[in-house]
Amino acid sequence: MQNNLASPIGIFDSGYGGLTVFREIEQLMPNYDYIYLGDNARVPYGNRSFETVHEFTWQCVKKLFKLGCPLVILACNTASAKALRTIQQRDLPDYDSNRRVLGVIRPTTEVIGEYTKTRHVGIFATKGTVLSQSYVIEIEKFFPDIHVHQLACPMWVPLVENNEHLGPGADYFVKKYIDELLNQSPEIDAIILACTHYPLLRDKIQQYLPPHIRLISQGQIVAQKLNDYLKRHTEMEARLSQSGSHQFYTTDDPTDFDQKAALFLGRTISSSHLDLFI
Repeated sequence: MQNNLASPIGIFDSGYGGLTVFREIEQLMPNYDYIYLGDNARVPYGNRSFETVHEFTWQCVKKLFKLGCPLVILACNTASAKALRTIQQRDLPDYDSNRRVLGVIRPTTEVIGEYTKTRHVGIFATKGTVLSQSYVIEIEKFFPDIHVHQLACPMWVPLVENNEHLGPGADYFVKKYIDELLNQSPEIDAIILACTHYPLLRDKIQQYLPPHIRLISQGQIVAQKLNDYLKRHTEMEARLSQSGSHQFYTTDDPTDFDQKAALFLGRTISSSHLDLFI
């Protein structure tokens, strides 16, 4: 039975990066309604404590709930690493056990075994995601034979957000981090881009990678896993409205958000400012 109420899928990120995940979800599942929320006023999350990331993420998730979303995707690796488990295990049961919050780490780690023959996998991520050990822990659950090698790439997000990721100045930091990761193990044959900003650097990263190494972006994987999730959880799927509508919100300046969002989505949008505490 089709839901006649506005019950969109919520997509949350600390800023713009989650738009690369939203783009893939929208492409695979165009009929659903979506609300995207970027907490740009408090970005970046990557260097913040677990407690702060959880506090900020839960505030944004609750706002998306109030806007009618029964399902929220944390399209942010830092939020998925530092806040998701607490939200799922502690916050949701007290707030509303019929709502769901999903992240981007588990979908990727569930399939990583399909991408590696040597069983040595690299992770490019923010400092917060690396320190959380979330990828190491999750991959161990599904593929205990895989060795995980991580590297924080603190310069990549600023390069993307300042629209310098395609210029020659980015080459130094791309090659630098690739060399540092591959120095950890010459057996790495697959690398996960474990930050939703990093797909914008994909072509440049590929230039400096040995040809046998597979470079994995999360967007398509997360989109397919979400589609599979809704097929398995028909009670949630029935709650979601499908009129093909999109709404974009930012906690900061909409004009600035719209300009930078075009880099991530490949099209222009019109967003609105959202106050989390009203």
